Amino acid sequence: MTDLCYYEILEIEKSADKSTIKKAYRKMAMKYHPDKNPGDSQAEENFKTVNEAYQILSDDEKRAIYDQYGKAGLEGHGQGGGFSGGGFDDLGSIFEEMFGGFGGRSSRAQRKTYNYNLDTEVQVNLEFNEAIFGVNKDIKYKYKTACKSCKGTGAKGGKLATCSTCNGQGQVHMRQGFMTFAQTCPHCGGSGQAVSQKCSDCSGLGYHEKEESFNVDIPEGVNNGNRIRVSGKGNIAPDGSRGDLYILINVTEDKHFVRNDDDIYLEVPIFFTQIALGDTIKVPSLKGELEVKIPAGAKDKQQFIFKGEGVKSVNGYGKGKFIVQIKIIYPDSLNSEQKELLEKLQQSFGIESKPHEDMFSGIFDTVKGWFK
Repeated sequence: MTDLCYYEILEIEKSADKSTIKKAYRKMAMKYHPDKNPGDSQAEENFKTVNEAYQILSDDEKRAIYDQYGKAGLEGHGQGGGFSGGGFDDLGSIFEEMFGGFGGRSSRAQRKTYNYNLDTEVQVNLEFNEAIFGVNKDIKYKYKTACKSCKGTGAKGGKLATCSTCNGQGQVHMRQGFMTFAQTCPHCGGSGQAVSQKCSDCSGLGYHEKEESFNVDIPEGVNNGNRIRVSGKGNIAPDGSRGDLYILINVTEDKHFVRNDDDIYLEVPIFFTQIALGDTIKVPSLKGELEVKIPAGAKDKQQFIFKGEGVKSVNGYGKGKFIVQIKIIYPDSLNSEQKELLEKLQQSFGIESKPHEDMFSGIFDTVKGWFK
């Protein structure tokens, strides 16, 4: 994004007026603001670039220089400083709209009285076959329930004080050069209130942990990374409402079968004589065995596909494929009898057994001619 011109960054035409530029900036700044993309370094970099573009295009003098000379012209004319005219005030008003209140109302977030999420997650480990065919599992996990003494706030008696970090505003401002950035207060989460004295019953956590177990049917076809929602098994809020529990599936790999979505792959070793003669073999499948006809002259890593013999789709889209991939095996060594038999076999093919000689017969003379 940083390589784009300022108009491309804001996704506007070069003829755009100030109102259009301001509207485009507000849209892009909202999209990439760090508060909306926590931990996303690319979004943070894009946010800085969007601000840089707006700084120039919202200022008539800087914009005129940029239109004529580009970024190099701005540097050459000493245009690295702050806004001229009303640029800074304009930017401030945009941030007021984005992160502040409207019509003079406070911008503080309406913080819930408890400081934890109602939804929670537990990881469940499944064997390869359990994920494919489904299984009934006993789930044991811990959930949070609000501390009654502090009503989930973590503060003694449930009494919160004005946040000293943001002075109750819910936001903190950082200045970088001539730019001022507003972000949610990291101490109070935007509520403007914070714990001054911890609740002794929960040590300031705002909750107590309890253990629970239940039985759940894991459907066939689940895969590694899938999540199953169990309604009403999550954390409990001070008012008694309860979130959901998400079961995160972790599947153990199999030694022989390899799964890719709903398809199953099986690598089968085939001796080179089987390739020369062709063969019919039986291989294990998910529900028994399959017969594979190996034609004479088959290639290494050649695949034989059986439709509908894979995994049942957990979303109800039928079944995947079972794919047999052959791997040609050659002997590590030969005894004298084996060598003699192979030599006789090779001789029986005549010139056909040495295709390279026919292919290169004229090339040797050509190459010799290069060095005369």
